[in-house]
This record gives sequence, C-alpha cells and structure tokens, in this order.
Amino acid sequence: MKKFLFAAALSLPLGSLSAQSVPILTVYTYDSFIADWGPGPAIKTAFEAECGCVLNLVGAGDGAALLSRLRLESAHSVADIVLGLDNSLIEQARDTGLFAPLASPPEGLKLPVEWSDDTFLPFDWGYLAFIYDNTKLTEVPDSFESLAASELSIIIQDPRSSTPGLGLALWVKAAYGDEAARIWEGLSDNIVTVTKGWSEAYGMFLEGEADMVLSYTTSPAYHLIAEGDASKSAAEFIEGHYLQVEVAAKLASTKQGALADEFMAFITSDAFQTVIPETNWMYPATGVPVPEGFGRLITPQPVARPLNVPASSRKAVVDEWVAVLSR
Repeated sequence: MKKFLFAAALSLPLGSLSAQSVPILTVYTYDSFIADWGPGPAIKTAFEAECGCVLNLVGAGDGAALLSRLRLESAHSVADIVLGLDNSLIEQARDTGLFAPLASPPEGLKLPVEWSDDTFLPFDWGYLAFIYDNTKLTEVPDSFESLAASELSIIIQDPRSSTPGLGLALWVKAAYGDEAARIWEGLSDNIVTVTKGWSEAYGMFLEGEADMVLSYTTSPAYHLIAEGDASKSAAEFIEGHYLQVEVAAKLASTKQGALADEFMAFITSDAFQTVIPETNWMYPATGVPVPEGFGRLITPQPVARPLNVPASSRKAVVDEWVAVLSR
C-alpha cells in the first residue's frame, strides 16, 4: 500500500482453465498487489481452489487511479470487483453509484475503529508514517513542524493519484486545520520529489535519494522479517498518525453477482487474511495472528479526523496542497 514493487504488472495469468468452461471473476486492484511477491498469487490460488472459477486480478494503478478508471468505464467496465480503494475515497466512490451493497454483513472484522459500511469491505489497514534509516539518521523529527524546520529531504506521493499521498494531505489538514497551508509551505523545501505512486517513492528512498519517505509504520517489518534488516524505522509524530483502511467493493454492473459475493465473503476468511501481513505488509482486517516482527513496530496514536471524507472536503484539501506546492 507496503507493497515493495518497483515495476508495474498488468495482470496475473488467467491460468489453464478455459474461459468457455468456467466463469471468470475480474478484480481491479493496484499493481503491486498482483506482483509475484504480493498477496495476489496466493489469494488467486486459494480462491480458485474453492470457487471452480478463474480469478483474474488486473493491475489498474494506485487507489485514486483505480477509481478514475472505473468512473471512465462506468457501467461498461469488465471489472466485477475493485480492491484497493481506501477510507479517504469511499464517499467519492459511493457518489458514483457504481457499487452494489454487500450481500451480507461482514463477520470477524477487527480494526482500530468501528466499521459499519454496507458496501465497502476492509481487507487490511495501517498507519501512515515517514520511514528513515536509523543507521544514518540520529535526530529524528517528531512532528510536521520539526520536520519542516529540519534540513532533511523527503519523498512523498501525489494525492491526486496515490492513496498514501491523499492520506498525507488529509493527515496534515486534520492535525493543523487552517494552518495546513503554513505546514506545506514549510515542508516545500524538504520535498525532493512527488511521485505518482508508493512503489516509485519507496524505491527512490531505498536507493538513497532522500532521508525519509512517506510509507507505513509496518514498512520496517518487511525489512526485518524478509531481509533480516533492522535499519529501517518509522518516525512517531506527536500530532498522531493517519489511519488508512483499504477496502474492496462489488461493481453494480457485474455479470457475476453470486461469484462476486463469494469473493467478498472470502476476503474476511483466514485463507485471505493470513496472506496479508507478509505480502502486503499491512495489518489484517480480522484477528488473525501477525508475525513476531510486527511486535517491534511503533504503535502510534491516530490523528483526530473523520474516518470517511466527503468528496468536497477531499477536493478542498488537495486543491490547497496543489496551490501551495506550485508556488
């Protein structure tokens, strides 16, 4: 979200099953979800073992790009499900009228907030944070103001295309309100570049092109568990941290309604959720155990803000961000 991919893929192979002999369920998701090391391959295998179908996972960009594509395709979309929007985009997505309610209320959700949405189903969650190399950086900022006052270089993502980028803009707004523009003015000298999505930004950070990168508090778990590398840490901010809940939803235009409902129910199963921590490097949406390395992560306080953001409020926040950083 997370995701550790630095080259986009288009889709997972459909496999050997013929489209003429079995139904195909098409899921639009973000590119890194379907990478060889991502959750997609294991989830595809597990679901196909149950459904007697082909699960066609299609990489269609980061969260905001996913929604833009669906709006463009409208009722003509080949997608049956979208997986990879988040709580910041829910109200905008709902306003499109493209999504159908869940067939039944989800069971077993375990999130740091109450969840009662009847259309958008959480599949993982995490807190945004700035990641740094603790072998190189000894004086770590503990707020946006101290970051802005420092000489540290940062890489962030564009809120118009990236869900983490949008989350950052909303995080600053939630923490500082009418003073958000002042914070962005202070941060403008720290920003090395603004990338379209998460993967590009994190890759640049790992190549040493900035001191810090916008990512997740869970990102150090990847380095610790997968690489045995304890050099990456998340900076804890006194303002609190932005909670991102990633969601899936069924398209109202789907021709595979029953199969789509089956997959939506599968999302909260252990077969799906146990894959998430060590492939998507986020917290699972249910109470399945997480790897031991997750216990070494910071546990931040959430920044005070509405869980769902009206489209008008989101647009105003993004417009303010654009106006300040384009000066």
